[in-house]
Amino acid sequence: MLGSLTTMAQLTHNISFDCTDIQKLRKLFKEKGEALGMEKITLNDIIMYAVARTLAKPEHKALNANLIEDGKTMKYYRQVNLGMAVDTPRGLMVPTIFGADKLSLKELSDTAKQLAKDCQGGSINPDLLTGGSFTVSNLGSLGIESFTPVINPPQTGILGVCAIVTRVRDVGGQAVPY
Repeated sequence: MLGSLTTMAQLTHNISFDCTDIQKLRKLFKEKGEALGMEKITLNDIIMYAVARTLAKPEHKALNANLIEDGKTMKYYRQVNLGMAVDTPRGLMVPTIFGADKLSLKELSDTAKQLAKDCQGGSINPDLLTGGSFTVSNLGSLGIESFTPVINPPQTGILGVCAIVTRVRDVGGQAVPY
């Protein structure tokens, strides 16, 4: 990561997103997840699922890629190998969910939970710490409202997810929370 900070341009764009629908979906999974076969689905699972599906689109190929060491050559991926930042007692680790764009939400969730457990327990296979094409770093559960995530080279991008904050918007001259 230090190499990323010293050799790559770090650029952060902060954009708010209305996550009302995602919160409704998460609430449904909390209330009826077991009956639906979708127990223990987290907001982060839903976000990673959406990111994997988005990155699989041709118009986002530059973000589903690696910049090769020569700094001039791009390696584009046919599948999304999604990195997920995991805090561990030994520091940050970024395991890879290979073929994340082909997994169901439940499969992605189960894979993410197992990778996080293996990272935190120190039993992660080193092969699962490489080969990512893009990373999601989520500090929302810590209440963080803005941060600059550090790109995991040779990846070309990272999504930093922050806390859910109630905001207001103008709807017909009225301030409406969302």
